[in-house]
Amino acid sequence: MPAKTFPVSWWELHRDARALAWRLMGNGPYEGIVAITRGGMVPAAIVARELEIRLIDTICIASYDETVQGELVVLKDVQGDGTGWLIIDDLVDTGKTARAVRERLPNAHFATIYAKPEGRPLVDSFITEVSQDTWILFPWDTDMQAVPPLARR
Repeated sequence: MPAKTFPVSWWELHRDARALAWRLMGNGPYEGIVAITRGGMVPAAIVARELEIRLIDTICIASYDETVQGELVVLKDVQGDGTGWLIIDDLVDTGKTARAVRERLPNAHFATIYAKPEGRPLVDSFITEVSQDTWILFPWDTDMQAVPPLARR
């Protein structure tokens, strides 16, 4: 694990996804949402509910194995150029996934909840920026457990 972590609870993720929906309200209307799997699925569901969007597609891309980023593999693609669509992901990190999605859907509005500096220029909207050397601990990747104080780590 990287030295710096940023744990996000289910409540915080929900709050931040709603804040993203609030920010996106003036940009629509959108024909639908393309969720980037897997991390974008929960935020996309929340944004879809808040913006009353019923049409949701996925682009399925694998690039991480736990905390190690490897080769990007597109498992399921999408059609079109993204006109009228909203792309949702949990995070833009190095920009590797975002670049691949942007190439496929250049006219879509790309939104993430969290953004790191290397990937931030690739998205149109985000809520929170974290440093490049920080690992975000999403609630679907974590379990409640006791941890030592910061001074002992």
